[in-house]
Amino acid sequence: MDSLTIALDVMSGDFGPRVVVPAALQALNHYPNLHLILVGPSAEITPLLPKHYQRLTIVESSSVIANDMKPSLAIRHSQGSSMRIALELVKNNQAQACVSAGNTGALMGLSKLLLHAIDGIERPALVAILPALNQRNTVVLDLGANAECNSDMLVQFALMGAILARTSLNIDNPRVALLNIGEEDIKGLDSIRAAASILKADKNINFIGYLEGNEILTGKTDVLVCDGFVGNVTLKTVEGLIKIFLSSTQLMTKRHSLLMKLVGHWLQKKMTKHFGHLDPNHYNGACLLGLQSIVIKSHGSANQKSFFAAIEQAILAIKHNIPERIATSLSSALPKSENN
Repeated sequence: MDSLTIALDVMSGDFGPRVVVPAALQALNHYPNLHLILVGPSAEITPLLPKHYQRLTIVESSSVIANDMKPSLAIRHSQGSSMRIALELVKNNQAQACVSAGNTGALMGLSKLLLHAIDGIERPALVAILPALNQRNTVVLDLGANAECNSDMLVQFALMGAILARTSLNIDNPRVALLNIGEEDIKGLDSIRAAASILKADKNINFIGYLEGNEILTGKTDVLVCDGFVGNVTLKTVEGLIKIFLSSTQLMTKRHSLLMKLVGHWLQKKMTKHFGHLDPNHYNGACLLGLQSIVIKSHGSANQKSFFAAIEQAILAIKHNIPERIATSLSSALPKSENN
């Protein structure tokens, strides 16, 4: 792969430079062709860097968009912020992607304002590739960018998700499903049922119907589509349960009994071997799919390992040239339908 340049919103997330800078250094060690632009106050970044560093540039910012700030207000007061400057570096072709753990609504709004949506896409969606129990992966969208979605938006998400599955997962004819409260045709909101009707009639989509929440990690579908409110709640619920499951044996290792400690260590090793790929830290980083450029949203609470994973998601998106592939495919694939 040719040289890569990614802009990092260093001041974003719950921990800012304390997480982003170490993750950046880890990424530079793993990818010799990577150059990173750290956007934030040099006074806070420089002390966390080694005395001599390469392939790393600091771009000054003067403010931070707070996580609890309303998106409309954040956008109006975004000049000089680390998030906006990182996105402007992408807009000006000084970086190929931006990674931020900041305010989701502000990131969505600024990204659409500065980088623009692909023709035919009403609103970009947050998408992630989640691991399944059968060692397969599932493209899931929207994960929080759009709390309310009409049927046309759900159809657009399905088309983009299918393109991502073909491009990133090498699945020739990806199965597409809508997340719903039941598998019967009569179940669900009007927008979901209307989207299902459109997808059933589209010969370019391998639509398999509805999927219920208890089957998200089964690998039953390759693409799972929902609105952002449901997607965000679902993702965080699944991640929370996985973390509890993977850490459950730690209680046994803290017992005083030597036997219990040995059993606990053995169980922990077994769980890590068979279910470690489900660890949320390994798949952090949701792409704002539907933009003309690459923007990756990291969890606000991300640790170093998680933010490093988000940087890797940006590298993969650049490698697969996701925006251009989606734009090319959608130019002929989007159906003409009425908003619902």
